[in-house]
Amino acid sequence: MRVVIAGSSGSIGTALVAALRRDGHDVVRLVRRPAAARDEFSWDPIRAQVPERALRGSDAAINLCGAGVGRRRWNGSYKQELRDSRITPTDVLATAVAAAGVPTLINASGVHYYGGTTGDRVVTETSPAGTGFLGTLCRDWEAATKPAEDAGARVVYIRSALVLSRHGGLLKLLEPLYSLGLGGRLGNGRQYVPWISLADEIGAIAFALTHDTLRGPVNMAGPAPVTNAEFSRALALALHRPAPLVVPSVALRLLIGEFAEEAILHGPRAIPTALEEAGYPFRHHTIGQALASIFAD
Repeated sequence: MRVVIAGSSGSIGTALVAALRRDGHDVVRLVRRPAAARDEFSWDPIRAQVPERALRGSDAAINLCGAGVGRRRWNGSYKQELRDSRITPTDVLATAVAAAGVPTLINASGVHYYGGTTGDRVVTETSPAGTGFLGTLCRDWEAATKPAEDAGARVVYIRSALVLSRHGGLLKLLEPLYSLGLGGRLGNGRQYVPWISLADEIGAIAFALTHDTLRGPVNMAGPAPVTNAEFSRALALALHRPAPLVVPSVALRLLIGEFAEEAILHGPRAIPTALEEAGYPFRHHTIGQALASIFAD
C-alpha cells in the first residue's frame, strides 16, 4: 500500500514508519519544514496547504499530529495550542483526503475521550464521550475528520492509551526515579491507568490499515487494564526496585495543575473491544508482560 503519514517525527510516528516499510508498504511523510528527502512532502496546515501529488494514488493517510498533553503545565494558551495542533491539521488533512479520493484515513485520538469519571466501570468504543477538557478535545478532534467521512472514506479513530516505551513518554520519566527507589503510587492508587505497549500500538495501527472491517473508534489499549497502584507495583517489579512512596493527590494538583486532575488522578477502565473482535493478536496481554519485554531490551 501507499501510505501518507502526518506527524511522523515523534516516537510513535518514527516506529510506525519503520514498521510499515518492513512490511513492504510505500510510506510518504508530510513534514512542516522544507522537504529534504525523496519520501517527504512539505505541507502547511495553518494555511491549509497540502500538495495534491502527495496524496495522489495513495491507499491511506495516517494523522498523528498533536502537541504532547503533558509536556507543559496547562494554562489558557497551552490548552488552545493542544486544540489547534490537533483539530486544524485533522480538518485540513481530512479535506485533502476527500479531494484526492483516498479511501482510508486513520486519525489519532485519545482514550480520555471517555473522561476520567468512569471509575470502575468498563468502557468500550460504544461508551459516551466524557466531560472535561480532554473529553471535549478528543470529541472535537474526531469530528474534524468529517470531510473525509462525508466523501466516503473509511475513517478510524485510534483512541490511544498511555503508550509504554523506554525511549519516550511516561516511562522515560519514571525509570530513573524507580531505579533510585523513589517510585510509588499516585494519590489513592485506585484510578485506572489505560496502557498499551509501543509494539502493540504500532501493530494495531498497521492492523487497522489492512482490515477494512475496522472503522470508527478503536480503543488502543491493553486487554487487561490496571489501577495506578497495580501499575506502580508492576513497574517496580520489572526494575527490581521497591516502590514505597505515595504522592498525595493534593501535591499533584499543586505541582501539575489541571492535567493531574484529568489524566493522572482519574482514568478510564478502557478495553479494546473493537480490536479483539477483529482478531488483532496482542503481543502483550498484561502490564507485567509489557514491562518485562520493554526492560529486557
